[in-house]
Amino acid sequence: MSDFRNYSTATRGVGDRAVAIDAGLRAHMINVYNYMAMGVALTGIVAWLTYQAAGGDAIIVTGRGISGLTAFGQTLFSPVGLIVMFVGTLGLGLFISFRIHTVQAGTALTLFAVYAGALGLLLSTIFLQYTGASITRVFFFSAASFGALSIYGYTTQRDLSAFSSFLIMGMFGVFIAMIVNMFLQSTVMDKIISVVGVLVFAGMTAWHTQEIKEMYDPMDEVSEGRRKIILGALMLYSDFINLFLFLLRLMGDRR
Repeated sequence: MSDFRNYSTATRGVGDRAVAIDAGLRAHMINVYNYMAMGVALTGIVAWLTYQAAGGDAIIVTGRGISGLTAFGQTLFSPVGLIVMFVGTLGLGLFISFRIHTVQAGTALTLFAVYAGALGLLLSTIFLQYTGASITRVFFFSAASFGALSIYGYTTQRDLSAFSSFLIMGMFGVFIAMIVNMFLQSTVMDKIISVVGVLVFAGMTAWHTQEIKEMYDPMDEVSEGRRKIILGALMLYSDFINLFLFLLRLMGDRR
């Protein structure tokens, strides 16, 4: 009888630990999604405010060029301004990618916020290319798609890391093809790039969600746990932004 009681106590102990780990993982993932959502919101707000400061509704885009820009808009959307924004945002993104594993959690969060704001500055250009209604429509479609893909990555028992090499090669291939097409100006190639880009970052979303889930360790110190949360948020933030941009290229209504 005592053996049965001891076995029951041991079983309850194992079950309690499993429940605690599961609850901790859920809290971890909720924090990742919250930080990711805050990053997306910051990017969207900065992009919209930048566009308004550049001229907003007074901006008229025609085949001959852009009119109605304020002095700020003329500087920002000039060839030099666009290059500076692109190079600066790219450099900051690379810096964060290399340093986020070693910096303190507070520093990582600050870098993430600065990057999200800088990317919002760069993405203000989408309001010059696409109508506001189509941007909104594609954003919500992207959010729904992202949510479904992330849920799949969280719940599937399949090891998605087996596809990681193909996804990474596909990502680099897409960006190289985009650079090449800047010179070719091929409409057909642009559509192919957009479709492949959507597929690549759809896969990235599911794979990264699973990877973030597996990074969780209930024995981590608080600072290490927070750093993993911010790292995970940055990974999913990048996946969402790229998924949104490629879907916008496919589904957006150009001005």
